[in-house]
Amino acid sequence: MSGSSMPLSSFARVQLAHLPTPLEPLTRLSQMLGGPRIYIKRDDCTGLAGGGNKTRKLEFLMGDALEKACDFILTAGGLQSNHARQTAAAAAKLGLDCELFLESVPGTPSSDYDRNGNLLLDRLLGAGVQRCPGDGSLLTRMEARAEELRREGRTPYVVPVGGSSGIGALGYADCALELIKQCQAQELEPDHIWMATGSGGTQAGLLAGLALAQSKVPLTGINVSATEEVQKAKLRPVLAETFGLLGLALPDLDDVICDENFYLPGYGIPNEGTLEAIRLLAVSEAILLDPVYSGKAMAGLIARIREGAFSSRDTVVFLHSGGAAALFAYETLL
Repeated sequence: MSGSSMPLSSFARVQLAHLPTPLEPLTRLSQMLGGPRIYIKRDDCTGLAGGGNKTRKLEFLMGDALEKACDFILTAGGLQSNHARQTAAAAAKLGLDCELFLESVPGTPSSDYDRNGNLLLDRLLGAGVQRCPGDGSLLTRMEARAEELRREGRTPYVVPVGGSSGIGALGYADCALELIKQCQAQELEPDHIWMATGSGGTQAGLLAGLALAQSKVPLTGINVSATEEVQKAKLRPVLAETFGLLGLALPDLDDVICDENFYLPGYGIPNEGTLEAIRLLAVSEAILLDPVYSGKAMAGLIARIREGAFSSRDTVVFLHSGGAAALFAYETLL
């Protein structure tokens, strides 16, 4: 690897995650599907109140907040947001006040979704929860609260949805470098990296880290909420900010893969392929996927394998972004 993680050392960072996360073979699943060799990068094992991919982002975001002497953390997302839960956990660990702005997601299960899963953990972690209607006012409400806090003499830090800013995405530039070192140590040469993409920070960060390492391994993002056009529109500014922070040449967006074929019927609503993937990983590998992100990404990988997109000699690394806490909000579907 000719790249270096040195550019990352110039950014403020706090230790929140259990790193490095494991890189493990999915031997039984690979056999059941007839290949390729599938490995899983276990970012569900980052710690911090159940773990997940946002913890890596929050190391840099909270570092930035502390450097700016902020004392109140605000963020937003869906009612069962894994990001909101991890943000609440980071704030609790660092002794900062935290308020979450969470919106209802049409089409999701009702009873457990409205009180269990991540929402239960948000309250347990001491975060204030503002429930918002799904009418597009979420970010406006959060910004108004931030201004109110400033008038009260507080110093709020607004964490973007999904932690997906250039600062947050640095966590996944670091993850890419970590993954490459693990592959070298295990004498693996991955032919593909596979992941879920939502707010865009994880994908942008991984692309930046691969660029730092001058790696040409293709990366596929499986959209969890949008068409390819909409997803790339979300990804574009995060890519620009992340690559700009690291002094890297911006990639051609036409070369970035955002697969739109598996997200319907919509964000937070698992389709039959998602439910099959969740069940299959549980019974074959004792690994819990979530119904919003990793379940849809794995459903996409399984579908592509069945279509013959990979040979039995190929090696695919699947990024597990966490989120199993949300399963308890989907009991009626599972």
